[in-house]
Amino acid sequence: MKNGKSQNFRSEIGLDERALRCLEKSHATTVEELFAGLRIEVPSLTKAAVTDIVWLLAAQDKVSLQEALPKSFVDFLRTWQENLWFYASLGISFVTILVVYFTPPELPLLVLRWAFGSVLAFFIPGYEALQGLYPEDRTIDCAERIALSVAVSVVLVMLVGLLLNYAPWGIGLTPILIALTILTVGLAVMALVRRYTSRTR
Repeated sequence: MKNGKSQNFRSEIGLDERALRCLEKSHATTVEELFAGLRIEVPSLTKAAVTDIVWLLAAQDKVSLQEALPKSFVDFLRTWQENLWFYASLGISFVTILVVYFTPPELPLLVLRWAFGSVLAFFIPGYEALQGLYPEDRTIDCAERIALSVAVSVVLVMLVGLLLNYAPWGIGLTPILIALTILTVGLAVMALVRRYTSRTR
C-alpha cells in the first residue's frame, strides 16, 4: 500500500510539464485529447485532474483556452446557458398569450397582463434585433443594451401598428398580439442563426 502511494505520488510530480510536452507532441486541442494522451503515461489519471491542470496552465499563461465550436446547429441549441435569452424570449411570448386569453381582466391578475405585455412589446423585439445585428459584440454593456432594446422595440412596435392600420383586420388586441408573437419568433430565430454562423466562421 505504501509503495503504491509513493508510486502514485511520483507519477503526479511534474504533471503540468507532462501535459505541456503532450500538447506539443500530439497537438491536442481538447481536454479529452489531452486526457487520452496523458493516460498512456499515467493510467490512474482522471479527467477532472486533467481539467484542473489545464486551468492551472491557463492561469500561468502557458496555454490559451478557446471556446469549443459547436459541431452542428442542434449541438448549439443544446448549450442552453448561452442561449437562455432565446428560450426565455420565446417562453415569455407564449406565456403572454396564455395570460391574455386565459386570465380574467381583473385585479390582481390584470397586473400579469400589463407586466408580460409590456415586456413583450417594449423589450424583447429590440433585444432580439440587437442579438441578431451584433451577435458577438462585447463592447455594449448591460445598461446600454437594455436602453437600446427599449428604443428599438418602440420603433418596431410602431411599425407593426402602422402595418396593422392598413391591414384588413385593423388594430385590435388579437392582431397586435399575433403580430408581436410572429415578430418575436422571427427575430429570435434570425438572431440564433446569426450567433451560430458567427461562432462557426
